[in-house]
Amino acid sequence: MNNYFKHESSYIDNGCQIGEGTKIWHFSHIMSNCIIGKNCNIGQNVVISPDVRLGDNVKIQNNVSVYTGVICEDDVFLGPSMVFTNVINPRSHISRKNEYKQTIVRKGASIGANATIVCGNEIGEYALIGAGSVVTKNVKPYALMVGNPARQIGWVSENGQKLEFDENGIAICPETKQSYHLENNIVKKIV
Repeated sequence: MNNYFKHESSYIDNGCQIGEGTKIWHFSHIMSNCIIGKNCNIGQNVVISPDVRLGDNVKIQNNVSVYTGVICEDDVFLGPSMVFTNVINPRSHISRKNEYKQTIVRKGASIGANATIVCGNEIGEYALIGAGSVVTKNVKPYALMVGNPARQIGWVSENGQKLEFDENGIAICPETKQSYHLENNIVKKIV
């Protein structure tokens, strides 16, 4: 007996590992040899290509394709119809499966609706990618990115609140009162 939910219209290929409490909704396809963590939510019409790795508590909204080469750590959010790529220069008449580039989405990062993540880049922990943005380079942890190409316009806390740093490089999340430190253009949570 499975310890996860799969809607009857969805398909799961051989060799997949799916964690307890995960839900796979209508018309989705989990391809071979994927590893999906516990308590994930995979929305309607999602395709997860072979060998993809998803951590625990990953939320994938409707109409997202997660291609081979993508790794999502725990607590990642993928907004509706956002797009990953896995080849830099695709051509229909040339097979480039041996050229797939890895894309890593670190713990707690969120990617907004209709955003595009060009392959070979890393999205840092708790970064927030605005809806419709096109990420063409690595994104720092806690960075707030918008536009095409995406550019950094600020910093966010672990729960997505915009951070305002004082002259000492300290910011306090307005919602949680958690403190953060900015030094050398790198944000770290103060424990």
